[in-house]
Amino acid sequence: MGHLEHKKDIKAGKLLAVYVITLSDTRKESEDESGSYIKERLLSASHKVSGYSIIKDDGELLENLIVKICSPDSKLKTDALIVNGGTGISFKDITYETLKDLYDKEIYGFGELFRSLSYNEIGPSAIMSRASAGIYNGKIIFSVPGSLNAVKLAMDKIIIDEIGHIYYEISKHLPII
Repeated sequence: MGHLEHKKDIKAGKLLAVYVITLSDTRKESEDESGSYIKERLLSASHKVSGYSIIKDDGELLENLIVKICSPDSKLKTDALIVNGGTGISFKDITYETLKDLYDKEIYGFGELFRSLSYNEIGPSAIMSRASAGIYNGKIIFSVPGSLNAVKLAMDKIIIDEIGHIYYEISKHLPII
């Protein structure tokens, strides 16, 4: 089966429950345009938002939240997480370091494709993005920059089109935990 036929079969598959996390030391929910956009796009694609949190740019807070959400004992039914913020190169940007140590498998192509698409919009500054994706405890995690334009790019050009396909692939042979 070719990739187009394969994806067509998957589109009729499971709608996912996705948890949205915004990293910000200053943002409140009423000001979180990026988090709001992620939630709106998920809902418009008939996925469910299983939860939403704004947390400070703190690796320990982020790791603890993700471990809790992805725990086999969690009562929260979540298939994927989208984290926005903290992917830059400043000292306080900790998302990449936190997630790379959690991933069971990293999906390298996501970051590469995101930076390539970003380059088309913002030029060589795209190299400073450390967007990433991976699998942890059978859950998909996407990590994108916190700017609204970056979130729109990630959601509209990559995540909405591929999240179901990725879930299908990883759920075929999930390890029993």
